Amino acid sequence: MNMVMEKRNFAGEQIAVSETVNDAFLSVRDIHAWYGESYIVQGVSFDIRKGEVLSLLGRNGAGKTTTLRTLARLDSPALSQGEIWLDGEPLHTKKAFQAARSGVQLVPEDRRIIGGLTVEENLVLAQVAGNKGWSIEEVYDRFPRLAERRNQEAVTLSGGEQQMLAVARALAREIKVLFLDEPYEGLAPVIVQEIEKIVGQIRDLGITTIIVEQNAVAALRLSDRAVIMDTGQVVFSGSAQDVLDNAELREEYLAI
Repeated sequence: MNMVMEKRNFAGEQIAVSETVNDAFLSVRDIHAWYGESYIVQGVSFDIRKGEVLSLLGRNGAGKTTTLRTLARLDSPALSQGEIWLDGEPLHTKKAFQAARSGVQLVPEDRRIIGGLTVEENLVLAQVAGNKGWSIEEVYDRFPRLAERRNQEAVTLSGGEQQMLAVARALAREIKVLFLDEPYEGLAPVIVQEIEKIVGQIRDLGITTIIVEQNAVAALRLSDRAVIMDTGQVVFSGSAQDVLDNAELREEYLAI
């Protein structure tokens, strides 16, 4: 499957062709999504190869998180048009629980740690429904800090530790693609570095990943490619290095 990736200006005029993507593992085709009467995602298309890490970037309100929630097939926003294909399987016809069983794992911005349960109970609960991914011991091997706190009530963890647990829960289930929504949000710089290492490990394991992140430079350093959104539309799609190297592009769409 081929798709020409192009940069467009606000008028929608093509101003540069970036690359052609082959052998897409996740294909997003002209999706449109609404929150009630609010038209948020307006014809978004992009591809990602198996094992790639893609940064989905843009200013606040650009439609990034809404796009991610649409791909994960959550009840809100409502997908009104378009197709989403994962490893040859249609996601656009599925509910969120069906997409999860197909290997879609979303780590939301609020992390959704379950109160009243320990770290280990949160991990065990993640494996109750659907196919299992990493074993609990594999999780502890990769996240030794969680192993140290396995019997601690999960909501009493630090923000960085809760983010580790949220990622670990996703990996404890069968996974084909991982969606990370603002993984660095609200974390101290030293903790951001720890989460960066974890995301780097995920990349090195070949897990296909999409990162939505306001800390664009941090996300780009870990990514193969980047998609930039503005007002619900894709305005750039190309390599992460292209964005890092292009100060004008970053200033125009990312304000950095």
